[in-house]
Amino acid sequence: MFSYRHAFHAGNHADVLKHAMLVCTLQYLTQKDTALSVVDTHAGAGLYRLDGDKAQTSGEAAEGIFALLRGNNLKRPSQCTLIDDYLAVLREFNPPGKAANPGSGQTMRNYPGSPLIAEKLLRAQDRLHAFEVHPTDQRLLRGLVNQRDARKICTLHVADGFSGVKALVPPPSRRGLLVCDPSYEIKSDYAKVVDLLTDTLKRFATGCMFIWHPIVARPEAHDLPRKLKNTASRAGRPWLYASLSVKSGHSNSRGAPVGLSGSGVFVANPPYVLAPALKEALPLMLEALKQDEHAGYTLETGN
Repeated sequence: MFSYRHAFHAGNHADVLKHAMLVCTLQYLTQKDTALSVVDTHAGAGLYRLDGDKAQTSGEAAEGIFALLRGNNLKRPSQCTLIDDYLAVLREFNPPGKAANPGSGQTMRNYPGSPLIAEKLLRAQDRLHAFEVHPTDQRLLRGLVNQRDARKICTLHVADGFSGVKALVPPPSRRGLLVCDPSYEIKSDYAKVVDLLTDTLKRFATGCMFIWHPIVARPEAHDLPRKLKNTASRAGRPWLYASLSVKSGHSNSRGAPVGLSGSGVFVANPPYVLAPALKEALPLMLEALKQDEHAGYTLETGN
């Protein structure tokens, strides 16, 4: 149960989509003075070195954040707020210095995970609850929080996020964001995600729920977006679904797997600014990140 380590995948194309959408969502939700509660069910280690052995072994950042940085330098008719805001947050974790990816023209050594992105954007009145059970990752995350969180807004939970979230929803302020992005290594995670959405919308109908998933060749992954949309619609809540595929999901000519080809993010009770921001950003992300003619994106909304 402790095999997955995000350090091998940090800064890949799935992180680009997920974290760009997360930044946009948090920026909107923190506009109101009322306190916001953020719950991260699978927090990870918090911060990842893109020039470290794990990231260099996979090389996924080269086709993710570094490809976006190269593409972001292309001329375009207007600035893309969602992408620019996302990159601005990443630069807060990367002081000037040697680039981790030679030839990229950009300085990017450190890649923040969702708990550190949230901690960076939250205010003194807000609260962050981060769940992590991997012994190494939760120890690393605790060290980062102890170092960074002078405002004492973060609480770490060494517990299963799927079950632990129930004690925190709804939050006292009645304003909250639930972030759920398990590894899906265990097949039952797909059903747990649907159950979590169902239960959360019963407990906290107006809360924003942010769910990431991989696009892989297994029935559970294929069915998950439909199940999430149906769950939100039955609860009478608006939803948004965005996906980005950068290459074919089939094996190559030698029969070897091609790795993660795409991912999707489902948002229940999405900020109204998210859909128009993605409508502008997704074509630019696709242009920068696509690896073959099978690349594409989707953007759907419903009530």
